[in-house]
Amino acid sequence: MGLNYSSVVAASRPDVYAWHERPGAIERLTPPWMPVRIKQEAADLANGRAVLGFPLGLNWVAQHSGSLPPGQFVDELTSAPLNWAVNWRHVHHFEEVGPEHTRVTDRIESNVPGFLLRSMLSYRHRQLADDLAAHARARSTGAKPLTVAMTGSHGTIGTALSALLTTFGHQVIHLVRRPAELPTERQWDPADPAVDLLDGVDAVVHLAGVSIAGRFTDDHRRAVVESRIAPTRALAQLAADTQDGPRVFVSASAIGIYGPDRGDEVLTEDSERGDGFLADLVTRWEDATEPARTAGLRVVNIRTGLVQTPRGGVLKLQYPLFAAGLGGPLGDGSQWQAWIGIDDLVDIYHRALTDDQLSGPVNGVAPEPVRNRDYTTVLAGVLNRPAFLRVPAFGPRLLLGEQGARELAQASQRVEPTRLIELGHFFRHETLEPALRHLLGRVLEPRT
Repeated sequence: MGLNYSSVVAASRPDVYAWHERPGAIERLTPPWMPVRIKQEAADLANGRAVLGFPLGLNWVAQHSGSLPPGQFVDELTSAPLNWAVNWRHVHHFEEVGPEHTRVTDRIESNVPGFLLRSMLSYRHRQLADDLAAHARARSTGAKPLTVAMTGSHGTIGTALSALLTTFGHQVIHLVRRPAELPTERQWDPADPAVDLLDGVDAVVHLAGVSIAGRFTDDHRRAVVESRIAPTRALAQLAADTQDGPRVFVSASAIGIYGPDRGDEVLTEDSERGDGFLADLVTRWEDATEPARTAGLRVVNIRTGLVQTPRGGVLKLQYPLFAAGLGGPLGDGSQWQAWIGIDDLVDIYHRALTDDQLSGPVNGVAPEPVRNRDYTTVLAGVLNRPAFLRVPAFGPRLLLGEQGARELAQASQRVEPTRLIELGHFFRHETLEPALRHLLGRVLEPRT
């Protein structure tokens, strides 16, 4: 059985081929709803191989061959036992249709039914076109390749951001707690970072920290605080003290700074902080970057909303429930949810690294927040499922405790990305439904 899928992207053929050659390409092209982990990327498209990990310990080894740069490359499934049951030959073909446009065609010869592959290919083509467009926007503003040191690079956000940066031509140095094993790694002690940790680095992205989600016990709150405040201050101080070091320090932050319930108030970067544990935490977290700012580094604190991806966060928890028809609003559903698609969030981080106009707090949210009842209606509609099962307000209290429920599950925050809007920032998905359709493979597109 054969399947062809084709689209035209706004980039030259050499640029399209070069994008596929860079580290991170396979990560960017793998649909987030698929139960796949990238275990190894191909070293080259001529005879390298990529290894994808599937459930039950199965490995999909894609052997590359047939490379004719910048026109095509081929991968074939070679690993047992999967290749005993699955035939797979995938030709990636690139045809010039103008100076700055390329027709990208995927030709798959396989016994896998075509209807199971179309949503995957549709996602890949959208993702490629959107990433190339983001890269072109960055280049048009004069952005240059950087060496970026990153903590938390193997988390949900860090994995996506690392892949975006390397496909854009940046070098990512992964700051890891264990001994470094690869040339792209450096060992990082959060309590006492080595004095040469940031030598030769242009910028720092600091994402590491214990997940805020969880029951707000004394131990949980302590772990959340200890993983953020002192390590952030130590890293910011090191960035300030490193002579041949970074000029930009980008740190994760959170919209929890605005407090759990501000009613219908529109919250911008200039809004006053709220109350509660998270507001106190985020205030101290952002203050911990002050040593870098005082030393003259450009510091950006990205106040992240509810990140949308089936690979992590709230959507990972809700997706199986809603897919089973067991979803519904929380309480009366009136609380505001400031959300952001994972790809828009990593675009914001990239802009923070390369745009000198950004500094200080930046709301990492989509332009149109929604109420919880509208979120559930949209998610259920995307999955073509009902959403009648209202979650009683006491439910989150049983799981998260009184304070955790108030500040996480029941929080209402109408946050808008005012600073980004003022700068004319481009969002891939300004509204919720297109974002969820893309992330969950529910976009209906005609075949070509």
